[in-house]
Amino acid sequence: MDLKNTLAAVSLSAAIIVLWGLFFAPDADQVKKAQLEKERNELINNEDAPKLIENEEIKIITRENAINESSRIIFENENIIGSISLNGAVIDDLTFKKYLTTVNGEEKVTLLNPKEIETGYYIDSGWAINNNEILVPNSKTIWNIEGNNKLTPNSPVKLSWTNNSNITFEKIIKLDNKFLFNIEQKIINNSENTYNFYPYGQVIRNTAPKVTNFYILHEGLLGVFDGELVEEDYDDIEDKSYSKNADEGYVSIVDKYWVASIIPEKNKSFRADFDYKNKFKASFIENKPTIVGANETKSNSFKVIVAAKEVGIIDGYAETQNISKFDLVIDWGWFYWIVKPLFFAIDYFFKLTGNFGLAIILITICIRIAFFPLANLSFRSMARMKLLQPEMARLKELHKEDKVKLQQEMMALYRREKVNPLSGCFPILLQIPFFFAIYKMLFVTIEMRHQPFFGWIKDLSERDPTSIFNIFGLIPWDPPSFLMIGAFPCLMGLSMWAQQKLNPAPPDPIQAKIFMFFPLFLTVILAPFPSGLVIYWTFNNIFTMMQQVVIMRKTTVKTQV
Repeated sequence: MDLKNTLAAVSLSAAIIVLWGLFFAPDADQVKKAQLEKERNELINNEDAPKLIENEEIKIITRENAINESSRIIFENENIIGSISLNGAVIDDLTFKKYLTTVNGEEKVTLLNPKEIETGYYIDSGWAINNNEILVPNSKTIWNIEGNNKLTPNSPVKLSWTNNSNITFEKIIKLDNKFLFNIEQKIINNSENTYNFYPYGQVIRNTAPKVTNFYILHEGLLGVFDGELVEEDYDDIEDKSYSKNADEGYVSIVDKYWVASIIPEKNKSFRADFDYKNKFKASFIENKPTIVGANETKSNSFKVIVAAKEVGIIDGYAETQNISKFDLVIDWGWFYWIVKPLFFAIDYFFKLTGNFGLAIILITICIRIAFFPLANLSFRSMARMKLLQPEMARLKELHKEDKVKLQQEMMALYRREKVNPLSGCFPILLQIPFFFAIYKMLFVTIEMRHQPFFGWIKDLSERDPTSIFNIFGLIPWDPPSFLMIGAFPCLMGLSMWAQQKLNPAPPDPIQAKIFMFFPLFLTVILAPFPSGLVIYWTFNNIFTMMQQVVIMRKTTVKTQV
């Protein structure tokens, strides 16, 4: 048997995450850029709808001063709290009530910020025109409150502003009990003239945030246009803008765990733009104007979702608000059809046990059970090959001068003992997508964020906080980041080493030494990864060894001399 192929398959399944990113991610990026470039070249621009250009120079001040310098409407529900600035009627202050910035901290996660600060991040909307014959609301417009001055799920708010042509603009804003704003814009034309207005909305971010910068996760500008997902990184948009006409979809800016989206009114064609001038903008503007005649009132509505990317919340909005492919704001990736079902399974176990770490272990057991027949095939093959090693060594010594005869005798031995050298590889290769899917799910979903396991693991979404170089905390010294190799990565490495001992040793001494160091290599590589993933890998190795030991004890081989 070719033991090299079997062991290579095992190694490939263990190293898929590292090797995939190292060798394949750049090619994927090139393909993505080529596809988007083709789309841009084929784009038919609508020349009628005006461009959304903001040349306003912003003086950078503190967040507190920015909040205090403008009159505001407070909003609050069970999940979010913040305010809407009357200067421009922008949603520029939003904090999540149920999410903390650190595990043991008290500061809550704030996503939206006023445009006057460096990390400005806000939602802007209004009406655009193709000429300057009348005034329309802009970023400096001071809106008036009509009636209620606090926005809650039970009390919408109404803002208004009237220009010098006797045209009144209104915004009626409603808030649900989660993360959804419903905004209706009205134009009441009390003049004797007819005007064309183009409704628009945009998510604006002053500067690019610190991103994870890992190939399996998209952070930046995102949209779905007529069912097609478009993702643009911050650095790509700095180099070249993106535009597309669509009849349905949404525009967003996404972080690892958070999303800010605008969903235009259905059945109205719009142009979506991703661009960077002095800010990052994900915007839409309707292609056809809203024609408002003399003494006529017209309206337009859209939705704004600023949310934590909880799967239940996102899927719920996709269904209840009929937003096509809104679930893709969570980066499920290429293995969507595996990753998302796995999430629902692990979420079920989490609700059952109350511990995400236990849920990871239970899903590991389920995967082992699902692949039990294939694993049995693989382990029986490896066990029989291990038992055949003395006979194989005898044949090599007997026919060391005749390679052709040796090959013939080896093949005859395989046929006689009914052993397929490749049978141990195929089942393992089939499991690779599931290994990657588990990693993807644990990495991108907010549900594991700040979830503890037992003992020293306080956050399964972060690396193991211990280090072997300070004897796991016994020595009062904080090692540098590259020396942070925690207890669970060490356990994973030990389990991988023990598993290797159960497999046939490579016949080549050099190859054997390479594989001997492979567990150490994986321990160092996976040490910075989320501890939830390392726990999964550790227990997967343990369950695999248990199964393998049982099979090997039941496997016997009788050779003929």
